[in-house]
Amino acid sequence: MIDISKKEVWFITGSQDLYGPETLTQVAKNSTIIAEALNDSKAIPVQIIFKPTVKSSEEIYETLTAANQEKNCIGIITWMHTFSPAKMWIRGLTALQKPMLHLHTQFNRDIPWGTIDMDFMNLNQSAHGDREFGFMVSRLRKNRKVVVGHWSTDAVQKKIGDWTRVAAGWDDWQGAKFARFGDNMRYVAVTDGDKVEAETVFGFSVNTYAVGDLAAVINNISDDAINALIKEYEASYHMADSLLEGGKDRQSLIESARIELGLEKFLVDGNFKGFSDTFEDLHGIKQLPGIAVQRLMQKGYGFAGEGDWKTAALTRAMKVMGSGLEGGNAFMEDYTYHLDPTAPRILGSHMLEVDPVLAANKPTCEIHPLGIGGKADPVRLVFNGRAGTSLVAGLMDFGNRFRLLINKTIGEEVVEALPNLPVARVMWKPLPDFETACTAWILGGGAHHTCYSENISVEQMEDFAEMANIESLVIDENTTLSNFKMAIKTNEAFYNH
Repeated sequence: MIDISKKEVWFITGSQDLYGPETLTQVAKNSTIIAEALNDSKAIPVQIIFKPTVKSSEEIYETLTAANQEKNCIGIITWMHTFSPAKMWIRGLTALQKPMLHLHTQFNRDIPWGTIDMDFMNLNQSAHGDREFGFMVSRLRKNRKVVVGHWSTDAVQKKIGDWTRVAAGWDDWQGAKFARFGDNMRYVAVTDGDKVEAETVFGFSVNTYAVGDLAAVINNISDDAINALIKEYEASYHMADSLLEGGKDRQSLIESARIELGLEKFLVDGNFKGFSDTFEDLHGIKQLPGIAVQRLMQKGYGFAGEGDWKTAALTRAMKVMGSGLEGGNAFMEDYTYHLDPTAPRILGSHMLEVDPVLAANKPTCEIHPLGIGGKADPVRLVFNGRAGTSLVAGLMDFGNRFRLLINKTIGEEVVEALPNLPVARVMWKPLPDFETACTAWILGGGAHHTCYSENISVEQMEDFAEMANIESLVIDENTTLSNFKMAIKTNEAFYNH
């Protein structure tokens, strides 16, 4: 499972030597209090590490480059307690490679009206110092998150916590490896892309591994391991009668367990964080992986079908961002529509591979024929998704840039019986309405594969795009088609300048 609790964000306070040792002692004391409060906040899932006040170009450069080198450091928080001349920050900010949050706050919440004097003003001038710092970051055209408000409030701490989750997702991509078993589904455009550019922009690598090599690992799994996993299946799910001991399809369940164990061993041994496969290349595997993929996704691996490595990587990043929160993040496909004019909806699913992290109830383990792939009937988990706030996000390669497209949605219960649809199902209403959302998604070149999230916000996804320095487009309750079309045109001009 994914654990981000040991990751670090460094809290760095800016000042200068102009104010003398007494003021600097107070700056350090106040900064320590803020850093400790943020570190203790339940809204922030990572460790906030206090760093000594930086007062010169040399100290700033040394601290920011040290953050670059520290493996557990996923980002920095900067705050100017006093005035900090921003030319001191140029060298350090130019060298900085980690995400940055600029906290625009001050130590005291209220002005002490009866006692305030110029000493107090010189000490507590974040309103002054943060503007100087903000100018330089903007002058350097450096992306960052700005959070405004008193550091003690729940709202500010939640914004910081949400950002640290995004930083953890970005950090997880750096040096990550994703495996492709087989190539992209033939002739499909949107799931393909430039893997070299992706590694340059995102930091993760994608390489293809022979399905036959995977099959060799699968075939070496021991009977004892298979039997132990089947017992886990039987304890975790409602089992179809034919899959039980003595049932006519028991051997198919054994093969499914063998595939899961072999696939997991391949991923663990290769230190992969996600993978994709395709039904068009199953050489040496007896059935298209169904329950195996579902359960591996639930453990935290990124996945997408038909060779879609971009969505596999996106799903992994969003799983990291949502670590420890209620709700899930899962590979999804827009499959079919319910076009009742009073309540149009989207039914999301996939042939087999929908993550049970989305299940409203205990899944059923079943076996059914699959009309494509030319292999034996695959075992899969069948369930319905939950109601609640959600979003879908797709990552596309537009040749000269990547685009992250985000649609805010509302998950709904699947209330109808679906006796002839033996796959996992998730239903949602796209915002602002079905027609606008679908039109905008198509105009935006949105993929049919997405990551469906129950616990990540649109703002966090926009923050993620800014960390990657890629384009993002949002479809939400405020979207109009005229404004959305204009955003596409504006972005086209910006990225082609």
